[in-house]
Parts: sequence; C-alpha cells; structure tokens
Amino acid sequence: MAKKVTISIPDLLHEKLEKWRESFNLSKMFQDAVTEAIQRKEEFQKRIREDLDLGQIIDRLRQEKMQSEGNYFESGRTDGMLWAKTAHYDDLQYVLHWTDLENASKDEILGHYFSTNPSASRLLLSNTYRDTKYALSYLQGWKQGIEQFWDEIREKL
Repeated sequence: MAKKVTISIPDLLHEKLEKWRESFNLSKMFQDAVTEAIQRKEEFQKRIREDLDLGQIIDRLRQEKMQSEGNYFESGRTDGMLWAKTAHYDDLQYVLHWTDLENASKDEILGHYFSTNPSASRLLLSNTYRDTKYALSYLQGWKQGIEQFWDEIREKL
C-alpha cells in the first residue's frame, strides 16, 4: 500500500516543474532519491558498527592525545617568546636557569605572570586539570620559547 507524502519546493522550481510535469514521473523520482539517501545512511551506520574496532578507536585517541599535548607545548612556546620580548634582562636570566617547573605558579618571580596569563592560569591553577602532564608540557614549551629567543639575541648584546 502506498502512502502519500507532501513536499515543499521553492516557487521558481514549481514554475519550471509545471512546464515539464508531463515528462517526469515525480513519484518515481522522489522514491528513487529517498531510497538512495536511506541506503547511504544505513550503509554508513553499518560501516561504523563493523569497521570501528577497539584497536582503531585506541589508535585514533592516541593520535588525538599527541596532538593535544603538542598543542599545549606549542602554546607555551608561543607565550614564552611573547613574554621574553618584554621581560627585563634579570628576569630572562632567572628563567634561563630556572628548573622548578612544577611549582611555577608559586614561584616568587614568575608566579604573578602565571596567575595573570589566561593560558597559563587556566592550566596551572584550575582544579579541572588534574593531569599535570599537560601543565608540564605547556611550561616546557614556555621555557623553550624563552631559550630560543635568548639564542637569537644573546650575541647581539
């Protein structure tokens, strides 16, 4: 038994359709188009269920994790270079010899910077980031950015 379906089309398309109505079997065209669209959706869902095994999911998540960690490092490196461009000479020297990255937010020289910099404070001070690996990655990038800046300018001083 066939069911009736009402569809809406723009006025311009309706005008053109009226001119050619005798040439088309609209019901058949609609049935074919909908059948094909449904088949594509069903095949896609089937592929998802069949193709994605646990190994593939783990590989994808590993890749995303590496990208995420890399983004923290790169963000830190960029912030470090920006900081170095405006830092006092004594502060630059301090950071070049600084090793206590784990206590950055408590550092008496750098603590204020890390608590006021949005990227750093979100990562270092927020309770939502329990995994210190990301914070450490950011700080390693931050220090590397400063070291790269220093390598560029030290011979010119």
